[in-house]
Amino acid sequence: MTARLSLYEKAEQELYKLDRSVKGKFYDFCHRFRQNPDHPGLDLKPLKGDGRVYRAKIDQSYRALLAKIGIDGRGHQKWLVVAVRHRKHVYEELSVAINRITGEIEFVDLSVVGQSVLQRAGMTLTPAEQPEAGDEPETPAPAPDMAEPLLAGFTADDLRGLGVAEQLIDLALAVTGSDELDALVSGAPLLTKDILYGLAAGLSLDDVRKEITAPVEVELDESERQDLDAALARTAVTTVDDALKDILEEGDFRAWKVFLHPAQAKLVDRRYSGPFRVSGGPGTGKTIVALHRVKHLAEQLTPGHSKLILLTTFTKNLTTDLRARLASLLEPEQLARVDITHIDQLAARVLNENNLSGAGKQRIYDSVALNTLRQILLELDEKRWDAEFLYEEWEQVILGQSLGTRKAYFDARRAGRGRSLSRPDRAQIWKILEQFTTRLDKDNRETWGQAAERAARFEMQRASKIKARQEHKEEVGGKDLIHRDDSSGMYYLGHRYQHVVVDEAQDLRPAHWKMLRAMVAPGDDDMFIAGDTHQRIYDQQVTLGTVGVQIRGRAARLTLSYRTTREILNRAMEVVNPKSTQITFDDLDDGTDTLDGYRSVLRGPAPELVPCDSWDDELTQLATTLRTWREELATGGADGKPRDPRGNIAVCVADREAVNQVMYYLATEAGLTIAELTKDGVKGDGDIHVGTMHRFKGLEYQKLAIVGARDGVIPRASLIQRYRDTDPNRLAREELKARSLLFVAATRARDTLRISWHGKASPYLPR
Repeated sequence: MTARLSLYEKAEQELYKLDRSVKGKFYDFCHRFRQNPDHPGLDLKPLKGDGRVYRAKIDQSYRALLAKIGIDGRGHQKWLVVAVRHRKHVYEELSVAINRITGEIEFVDLSVVGQSVLQRAGMTLTPAEQPEAGDEPETPAPAPDMAEPLLAGFTADDLRGLGVAEQLIDLALAVTGSDELDALVSGAPLLTKDILYGLAAGLSLDDVRKEITAPVEVELDESERQDLDAALARTAVTTVDDALKDILEEGDFRAWKVFLHPAQAKLVDRRYSGPFRVSGGPGTGKTIVALHRVKHLAEQLTPGHSKLILLTTFTKNLTTDLRARLASLLEPEQLARVDITHIDQLAARVLNENNLSGAGKQRIYDSVALNTLRQILLELDEKRWDAEFLYEEWEQVILGQSLGTRKAYFDARRAGRGRSLSRPDRAQIWKILEQFTTRLDKDNRETWGQAAERAARFEMQRASKIKARQEHKEEVGGKDLIHRDDSSGMYYLGHRYQHVVVDEAQDLRPAHWKMLRAMVAPGDDDMFIAGDTHQRIYDQQVTLGTVGVQIRGRAARLTLSYRTTREILNRAMEVVNPKSTQITFDDLDDGTDTLDGYRSVLRGPAPELVPCDSWDDELTQLATTLRTWREELATGGADGKPRDPRGNIAVCVADREAVNQVMYYLATEAGLTIAELTKDGVKGDGDIHVGTMHRFKGLEYQKLAIVGARDGVIPRASLIQRYRDTDPNRLAREELKARSLLFVAATRARDTLRISWHGKASPYLPR
């Protein structure tokens, strides 16, 4: 009888860590098993602890552990590979069960638990095979530790009610320290891991139930609690095929970047009655949720070739990363239905398509436009207003609200701008900005903000025509409008997209939001928005309700970080949430956002804070660290699995002017291969990525070094001096932006973070 094989998610993670030769033998084993699971060479035998768990030979040293699920409609046996183990670590007590909360299959392996914990819980493990000659004897178990249990305040019923795997409840209650807890959860099902870490971190039962258990809970009747076949459909598994083989060969970091946690899956698959927003701190999976949301929407599309889904974000390099990640999730024909572009490129496309490109105007960046405005203020001998304030007033209020007249500006709301303006103030500002825009027009230039505003106006006009036509069609009973349509092509007009998905939403301009709102018809599943205002590193203050995007009552907040370790997270949190200062962040609407309850389920080394004697000393120490990191990845580090350093190590430079110095030193003096992070993505194929803090937005690295994090750079001394006495509100905003930038940079690290400086450290660094 032939068999169908699926791979349990945790088994896939184990395979990443095995030697390439063992992976090859595993695939040979899978081929033989599918042809005939009863072949004598496989030596398939049930374990004594759970009759549904079998072990089979991969080679002389390794065993596949499988759960027997049932028979499919074609008479094929259905098996699930739950683990791959060295034969010395296969025990009779291995088991599978259906979780009472999630309804998913759970594999429980007690061999990873420390002997002292097993003894305290009254458990012993029985090897499934007799030791062979050459096997190293097991280390004798230490005497039981009599310290107070880590979860002393909880009972077995508490853990059972939350969803902890039944076989691990007694062990969890016997754990006395964080090291033992780490060992226990390393082999535990994902829900159990999150619950135990949450309780150990000090969360109450109610908090864990609300934030961890409730999002993944499903209703099951008694028969469903015993049906492995039905549970398999609810369980994260992968078909064992050539595509999986290719993924495993690329390593676990790639798979981790698109891994969807069960608690996030419900956000992906739901139907929403309008725009929906998901927020959360770095590493909580906002981007991954957005990517899987695109995948879900693409799978629901009717057959065709048009790009009906838009995936957009603020920067070019993040768009490149999103495209690469999405390509690993979607089939080519599905990927072809998704328009992946950064927001300014989208606005330019709208203008070019409709001959509204500004008659060949040169689009300039904000820094260039600011210099023009400074020149005008100098010519007018205007000292009351500084160029930065006026430019932001123009961008966020005048362009953001499409204000075309002085009267409209007088009546405009200026939420979030801080500094109040009288009517004479507004009159003077309007006059100055009129001269500014006239100068730009004379020079045949326009800013990206102007381009976005004009693109938004065009899309809003288009949406108005579509709405008018639909209303007229309803008036005439739904008949075709052949006689009403004219050469304008109105009959063929339709919204550009069925669905819009936005990542890093906190950085978009008001005009961007107006354009996006007009590009998709209001209705179910129209807009899906992911963002975190704690990571706002540009000066875009937007209240979504004022630009037509109504999210009130349709929002969710993620609180568990699956990227950044607890140690890195705790340090980074002190940057944006210092105990000595009360700092608030908006929620992209009229409320406030918070990182309360934000925490990590990962453990790792504490971040390294390194004071240096000079800039040369800082570069020398950096080079030494990078060589060590590269060697650790090449040799496998703590887990023994070699990794390609390329794309896993990065240097984040706090001072933009110092980027070239860092790259030159590392390449010429230290002999390291470098790739630069630019606005267009990674330039070069070197092992180590180098860029400014802004370029790291949305990216992740296993090992990250931040250099030059000194006072005067974070925050900029010139800005502090300029606004300390003249504009305290602006000063607060600049400091908030600097904190957010450092927070973003620090949380790009997955496992290892090193921050260095020379001179005086940034005042935002944790002490």
